Amino acid sequence: MAEAAALGWTLGTYRFDRYKSDGDPDKPHPALVWPAAADRAWVTALAQATTLVRNLVNTPAGDMGPDALGQAALDLAKTHGADCRIIVGDDLLAEGYPAVHAVGRAAAKAPRLIDLRWGHPAAPRVTLVGKGVCFDTGGLDIKPAAGMKLMKKDMGGAAHALGLAQVVMALGLPVRLRVLIPAVENAISGNALYPLDVVPTRRGKTIEIGHTDAEGRVILADALAEGSDENPEVLIDFATLTGAARVALGTELPALFSPDEALAADLLAAGTAADDAVWRLPLFEPYRRLVKGKSADLTNAPEGGFGGAITAALFLQAFVAPGVPWAHFDIMAWNTASRPGRPEGGEAMALRAAATCLRRRYGGCA
Repeated sequence: MAEAAALGWTLGTYRFDRYKSDGDPDKPHPALVWPAAADRAWVTALAQATTLVRNLVNTPAGDMGPDALGQAALDLAKTHGADCRIIVGDDLLAEGYPAVHAVGRAAAKAPRLIDLRWGHPAAPRVTLVGKGVCFDTGGLDIKPAAGMKLMKKDMGGAAHALGLAQVVMALGLPVRLRVLIPAVENAISGNALYPLDVVPTRRGKTIEIGHTDAEGRVILADALAEGSDENPEVLIDFATLTGAARVALGTELPALFSPDEALAADLLAAGTAADDAVWRLPLFEPYRRLVKGKSADLTNAPEGGFGGAITAALFLQAFVAPGVPWAHFDIMAWNTASRPGRPEGGEAMALRAAATCLRRRYGGCA
C-alpha cells in the first residue's frame, strides 16, 4: 500500500506544460514525504518511466519525428551507460531492414532503426521492441481528419519500450537488455508505398500491402525478426497497432497476445499485482489463413476486417523465431479523458505489468 500511495501521488502531480506560455519551470512543486515502508527506488523508476512515456507521446509530431525519437533513445542510453546505434535512411537497405525503409522512405525525415544495448553480454537476454510511427497519415490510403488527429501518439509503443528500458536500467536488473525501435513517419509523397506493392523483409518473407494504413506491423516485422534471432529469454513488443483491440476491450485495457503460457501467466499476474490490468486475447490458429497474401507470403490487411487485433498479432508472430518466449501488447497509449492520476493525453499502459514481471523474474522481488 505504501508504494501504491507514493506512486499514485507522484503520477497525480504530472503536468505536460512544455508549450504553455504561462508555464513556470522554476515554480516550487510539492514534495512527497515518503512512506517509511515504500521502496523508493522502485517507485521512482516507475514514476520516471511513466513520465518519459507521457512526455514522448504528448510531444507534437513536429517536434517528435524519427530524429527526435532517436535522440530520446540516445539521451536515455547516455544516462544509464548503454550503447545506442541508429541506422538511418538508405543504410537500412544495406543492413537488411527493407520493410522499415519501405514504410518510411516517403517522409522528409528519414526512417531509422534505433538499437540500444545495456548489461553484461553473458546475462539473460531481454529484448523490447516498440512501434515508432511518429506520425501516421495513413499513406496513400489516407486517414480522414478525425482519424489522423491523434496520430502523434502512434509512436506510443516506442515510448513504452524506452520507458520499460528505463526501469530495467535504473534498477540494475541482471539482464542483457536490447531495445529495437523502427522509427518512421507514414507520409504521402511520390515514392510512398502503393496499395498491393510487395515489400521484402529481414526474415525473407514478403508482404503484400493490402492497405497503406496498416504500416505499423510492417516495420515491426523487421525489428521482431532481428530481436528474436538472438534467442532472448523474453521478447516483448508494444504497439498502438489496431482499432480492433479498442473495440474489443475499450481504450483503457491493453490486449496481450502470447503463445508462451508461462510468460502470459506471469504478465497477467504481474498486471494484477501492479494494478495495471491487461487482458489476454487468443492467437487463434484458424485465422492464420486470413493473413496469407495472394501475391506475397503475407498481407498486412486481411479482407473483411473481422478479428483485426488477432490477425495483426498472427502477422507479427510470423516474424518471431520459433520457440522464443514472446508477448505482444496492443495498446492505446492515450487517456481520452482525465481521471485522478491519469490526465488526458499520453499514457503508459501495461508498463507496470511488464516491469513487475521482469522484476519478479530477474530482481528477486515478490
